[in-house]
Amino acid sequence: MALSDIDWSRTAWWGVGAALAAAVTFIVYSFVGTFVFGVFIYYATRPVYNRLRRRLPSRSLAAATALFAMVLPALLLVGYAVLIVVDQVQQLDIAANGYLDRLPIDPGDLPAVTDPAQLATLDWQQYVTADTLSGAMGSLSGAVGTVAVLGTAAIHLFVMLAIAFYLLRDGTKLARYFVQFTDQAGVIDAYGLAVDRDLKSIFFGNILNAIVTGTIGVIVYSLLNVFAPQGGAIPAAALVGLIAGAASLIPIVGMKLVYVPVVIFMAVRAVANDVTGGLVFVLAFAVASLVIVDTIPDLVLRPYVSGRSLHVGAVMLAYTLGPLLFGWYGIFLMPLLLVLVVHFARIVLPELLAGEPIRPFAVDPSHLTEEVVSDPPDAGPTPAGDGGTPDGE
Repeated sequence: MALSDIDWSRTAWWGVGAALAAAVTFIVYSFVGTFVFGVFIYYATRPVYNRLRRRLPSRSLAAATALFAMVLPALLLVGYAVLIVVDQVQQLDIAANGYLDRLPIDPGDLPAVTDPAQLATLDWQQYVTADTLSGAMGSLSGAVGTVAVLGTAAIHLFVMLAIAFYLLRDGTKLARYFVQFTDQAGVIDAYGLAVDRDLKSIFFGNILNAIVTGTIGVIVYSLLNVFAPQGGAIPAAALVGLIAGAASLIPIVGMKLVYVPVVIFMAVRAVANDVTGGLVFVLAFAVASLVIVDTIPDLVLRPYVSGRSLHVGAVMLAYTLGPLLFGWYGIFLMPLLLVLVVHFARIVLPELLAGEPIRPFAVDPSHLTEEVVSDPPDAGPTPAGDGGTPDGE
């Protein structure tokens, strides 16, 4: 093709588009954990949003109510559970390494610090030295660093909630625009429905079940230890609850791999040490584990996990390898990549390899059915899909 045949105007615009796409890709890559967690919050909140949307006239109000009613209390609850776990880890670390002996404050100096009369007689000039001033500046610098870390965490949380909010409110319009702009044969529509179905199963079903279970386990086991008999407490209660939540991702056996050995250990210890009321407490721990931590979350969230089309082993490997490869957000990113790859291989790849036009009938239509959300009669048409909502604000 001759140079004169090139449409330089269109080529320039394609170059601008490629540069903008590269910039957006770089931004998403830099904050991939924030974006992926925002998508998780969206899927975790969407069923609540759909029910609220049937009763509230505004999509913005329904999205904000769903986030404040479900996500923020859940984040506070999870944060409280994490604090309990961190405190217990620190206690174990101090007990194991003797960090208490390395503290800069001598226990014998505590009365001088807490008694006002002794404070008034202290020679404060001895503390105004270059070393003390340097230490004070270091402490101030550390405090500023802590404030900066908390501020950064608050910004990331705001971005996560903003992503979830706008996906709830405008996700359907965005999907409709994208399909109409790019899809001529219904392929993207079929691919999007298949991906959306499995992401809902993974994010709202499996991962949310693990987070809820782990949080409940941390709090329940910590409360149980308040009533534990002397020498019969749950060992590392918060850690046991957290590990039980993570173990719920394992098919079939789930968290029984965690609390059943703990029950056996506690029972043997109670008998060996002749702990008064020890076996009764072990029975209470077993019942609470089976009913409150294991069964109730499973019954509530099971409808959202059933019916998935992904291989159980592949999902379990994604949960396991994701954090090892990407870090903390890998547990969300790796399953998302798994869903995208699996359905690309099912829907698009066969036609690409065969050199045939890509058609959506390569997928069984029965696998692409989704719940249609009913909206108020005056709200306008609702597209198919679990996230379908009318266009009105």
